[in-house]
Amino acid sequence: MARSMTGFARQESSHPWGTLSCEIRSVNHRYLEPHFRLPEPLRAIEPELRNRLRKAVHRGKVEVSYQLKTDGASAGDLKINLELVQKLADALRQVDAAVDAAAPVNTVDVLRWPGVLEGDAADSEALHRAAVEAFDQALRQFTAHREREGAELAQIICQRLDAVAEEVDKVRGVLPAIMQAQRDKLLERIAAIKEEVNPERLEQELVFYAHKADVAEELDRLVTHIGEVRLALKAKGAIGRRLDFLMQELNREANTLASKSIAADTTQSAVELKILIEQMREQIQNIE
Repeated sequence: MARSMTGFARQESSHPWGTLSCEIRSVNHRYLEPHFRLPEPLRAIEPELRNRLRKAVHRGKVEVSYQLKTDGASAGDLKINLELVQKLADALRQVDAAVDAAAPVNTVDVLRWPGVLEGDAADSEALHRAAVEAFDQALRQFTAHREREGAELAQIICQRLDAVAEEVDKVRGVLPAIMQAQRDKLLERIAAIKEEVNPERLEQELVFYAHKADVAEELDRLVTHIGEVRLALKAKGAIGRRLDFLMQELNREANTLASKSIAADTTQSAVELKILIEQMREQIQNIE
């Protein structure tokens, strides 16, 4: 199933100690590149969140951010890490001694230092559980969003595949007449110069010319690649790179068709094929 690499989800929950919100958003990227913006009380669960994200997302630049707002009533449960405060005070005295006119640090600055204010263990466990639950809910919404967009992209690609198949059928339909017209034209030119030509040699030249201009193999390969793209769109997991490779193969056959073209009809079809393939490639850049 095709999934888009762009998505967004937000989950917010209320608790006795305050409110917690989790946002997940992503944009295109060649690989999975996660970024986490967590408040200090949630730093400890970042490895777990990363692991959960990797299991659900394979490609894209993903940003996960949390907002934590605690009620004033919970402030009484906070504890001050006096050992850390003492270390900070010692460090500040060393800075004062080494730097002239160092900027003063007030108490609020010290309290803002990561790890100075602590909640009790029970509060931390409850906060961590709530954060993981919010992340899981947001991740489900995020995945659903990407799948909906992916389904729309797949539909667009399938429409272009149908158009490619139509162009292939069109070329197949006119190819015999084109080849016969070229054969007749060559015979007319030979007759115009009024020279004797060895019939066997002439037939060899006609066969060689027909083989050089024959694009049946290219048309067959185009049909094969169309089928592979349709199968890839139904496959599970990350399919974007395989689809990108198939677009290169389709484009290669379209280029060969253009180089072998001996009539305006096939040239126009080759141009149309390249346009359709480029349109698909642009959509595929957004598929995981």
